[in-house]
Amino acid sequence: MSESSESTGTNGIEFSTTGIPGLDEILTGGLTENRLYLVEGVPGSGKTTLALQFLLEGVRCGESVLYVTLSETAEELHAVARSHGWTLDGIEVRELVPSEESLRPDEQYTMFHPSEVELSETTRAILADVERLKPKRVVFDSMSELRLLAGNPLRYRRQILALKQFFAGRNCTVLLLDDLTSPSLDLQVQSIAHGVVRLEQLLPEIGVERRRLLVVKFRGVHFRGGYHDYIIRRGGLQVCTRISTN
Repeated sequence: MSESSESTGTNGIEFSTTGIPGLDEILTGGLTENRLYLVEGVPGSGKTTLALQFLLEGVRCGESVLYVTLSETAEELHAVARSHGWTLDGIEVRELVPSEESLRPDEQYTMFHPSEVELSETTRAILADVERLKPKRVVFDSMSELRLLAGNPLRYRRQILALKQFFAGRNCTVLLLDDLTSPSLDLQVQSIAHGVVRLEQLLPEIGVERRRLLVVKFRGVHFRGGYHDYIIRRGGLQVCTRISTN
């Protein structure tokens, strides 16, 4: 018998636990189900580890889960899992590595067109996976590749809106990972997402590195604001919630 990953808050909202107890505490229960979220942070801040913990929590609870990777290969994901003592058993991994031709300016295309008519064959295969698997949890890694393929901010926003629309009504909680490699802070996805979690890695001139987490927004739910320290150890992210002084 599988355990349920769902919990119900005091306001009746259904949550999906993230697999990271400290983060669930900050979010006062977990992620609101069937919404789209953004997890952003520089390379090395732990986004992939957090995403895998989120999906493994779904596997533990008997849910169907899907990892769509546009940046890391499946073997790289397996390597991350092994470093934490995990396996990816139960996680469906779909690789979408853009071809060299598709990265040329004259060959850029819309991967998630609102009409879903001009989707590429590869993209249609991914959406077909969603229809076939009917996953409860999906991770897209990463948005920087989608941004590159879109070619301009308007087309990129249309892609994200179409992606959100595609998952609406499919009983699926979606994480979008962004490595913040854009020259300027991109608020496109932040404005569309139901919630935003930022992972920061601080490298002081003296002393050890420090990692901290900030919930930038979480619509309709009270959460613990401010920065919360976290560490990455074998076994995943461990989040230390900040004690509220209110």
